[in-house]
Amino acid sequence: MTDELWQAARERVPWVRALDSDRDARLRALAARFLHEKTVTPIGELTLDDAQRVCLAALCCLPLLEFGAEGLRGWSQLIVYPDAFRVNRTHVDAAGVLHEWEDELIGEAWESGPVILSWADIVADCEDPGAGFCVAAHEMAHKIDALDGALDGTPPLPRPWQREWARDFQAAYDALGAQVDHGRDTAIDGYAAEAPEEFFAVVTEYHFSDPRTLREQMPQIAAHLERFYGPSPFA
Repeated sequence: MTDELWQAARERVPWVRALDSDRDARLRALAARFLHEKTVTPIGELTLDDAQRVCLAALCCLPLLEFGAEGLRGWSQLIVYPDAFRVNRTHVDAAGVLHEWEDELIGEAWESGPVILSWADIVADCEDPGAGFCVAAHEMAHKIDALDGALDGTPPLPRPWQREWARDFQAAYDALGAQVDHGRDTAIDGYAAEAPEEFFAVVTEYHFSDPRTLREQMPQIAAHLERFYGPSPFA
């Protein structure tokens, strides 16, 4: 990766621009490894130049600054749609009835497959980096979460920390779910109450894009994520 391409990523991606020199160098190395190991596949009429691919790699590697390249294990492709994309869903209920529907998504991470992102939403995140959203960080949180074989909102951790994490995340997840169930407005996106793994992914977005709100609303969660990801570039 040339200096010019990395400088272009620093100019385009606010999170990269906010890093100190040591973390900038580590992210650059991770992004270079990402581009060496992963196939980046644009869909439809979308084309991605080298600078845009570096931006994608930097965003995907941002949650790996402390965790390391182990977070890249187990998958090989980043698929990039021009905009939000539709996926078909099916579910068989307890009565054996098959339900089918369509979801419109801006990102998805298959447990043993690719990461899928909407380019339009990547651009939107970079244009408003403090809004509480970072779809690349969200999907990478799912990938990290799945490394221990269970997509459950708890990434691979040393055993004592894992117990503390599970206790604190469960309490915060339950509290948010109760607020959503009662129809209350929540400072943290209510989508986090969908499932423990979505809670982890959503609060990851807040760690990177709106750490102040996360600290105010969920100080214990903010502390765990700062320990896990390192300080937010916007801290």
